[in-house]
Amino acid sequence: MRTPAAALRGVQHPEAFHGHGITRGFFEGWYVKLVSADRSQRWAVIPGIFRGLAGAAGEGEGTRDEAFVQVLDGLTGRSWYHRFAPEEFAASDRVFDVRIGGNRFTTTGVTLDLPNMRGRIDYTSALEPWPVTLREPGIMGWYGLVPFMECFHGIVSFGHGLRGTLEIDAGDAPGAGAAGAGADLGVGSALVATSFDGGRGYIEKDWGKAFPAGYVWMASNHIDATGGTEAATGSAADASLIASVAIIPWVGRSFRGSIIGFRHGGRLYKWTTYNRSRETRLAIDDTHVRWSVQGPDGVLELDAERVRGGLLHAPLRTAMHQRVEETLDARIAFRHLDPDGRVLLEGTAECAGLEVFGDTARLLALK
Repeated sequence: MRTPAAALRGVQHPEAFHGHGITRGFFEGWYVKLVSADRSQRWAVIPGIFRGLAGAAGEGEGTRDEAFVQVLDGLTGRSWYHRFAPEEFAASDRVFDVRIGGNRFTTTGVTLDLPNMRGRIDYTSALEPWPVTLREPGIMGWYGLVPFMECFHGIVSFGHGLRGTLEIDAGDAPGAGAAGAGADLGVGSALVATSFDGGRGYIEKDWGKAFPAGYVWMASNHIDATGGTEAATGSAADASLIASVAIIPWVGRSFRGSIIGFRHGGRLYKWTTYNRSRETRLAIDDTHVRWSVQGPDGVLELDAERVRGGLLHAPLRTAMHQRVEETLDARIAFRHLDPDGRVLLEGTAECAGLEVFGDTARLLALK
């Protein structure tokens, strides 16, 4: 069980580890995105820990505890899930510093020692987190103070520069077999040196009991501006968009909760449930997610194109299940208007992560 001091540190440091003292019904994972300068390499590396509920795995197995490092090739959809013993996991509850086997993830870079990916990436600029204040401790606002939330979310860095080289499974090289999710590479798999010098990274995370029963998530920090009063100023060069809407269990009922942050021009614009922004449109079909919101920071219109991706494991209360399809090849058309109706920025968010999962019919029906 977590102490009050540990809980307070967790609120102040969403980027750090929240699981010390929790032995059952808990997960925590960091989503580390790496994109090369020419955008031809798009990878997500996800380290984490899962502790299931006692006796909940079924078939006499009891609970399954495991550390893991997932890898997603965002262009091809190939994915790997590397399991580790829980004892191989170590993390700080004060800063972003995670070790799993020979892999390490910190505020200065990533060291990887996996069958399909090895090497070192350094961050060439400081991480840019969602601001943490007493009133709004991170992206979740005051909801981040509620201890019984099913799933918590944090933004460790909206964007930062990359430098370094990774040896990566070539996939289609002679003798390199196709590796699916959870597969280990066999003898003959080719590793190709790949430079990320001048590339761009992004880091976010989740922790809690389980992922929501239904949600939409999208994120991109590769913003190509085509118009708006800020387009000519170069404010899109370091712009970053994160948007999520989910089924939120709440005191015997559920509601639809949303959090959107769009950082451009040196400012973070927010549309969230807790700042009383409202959705004027949310539509999900087989090809697109169309979403419009209105709030104190004006109007944001999003039109995300759905493309097929790779399967990632996600935390249920019983085990890490391979069930979530994610891509890093989505494209999001956007338009941001200020409260007076002037277009501040419009264009396309490229190399975008996109997940549409679970009971979306129920998600759309909720208010």
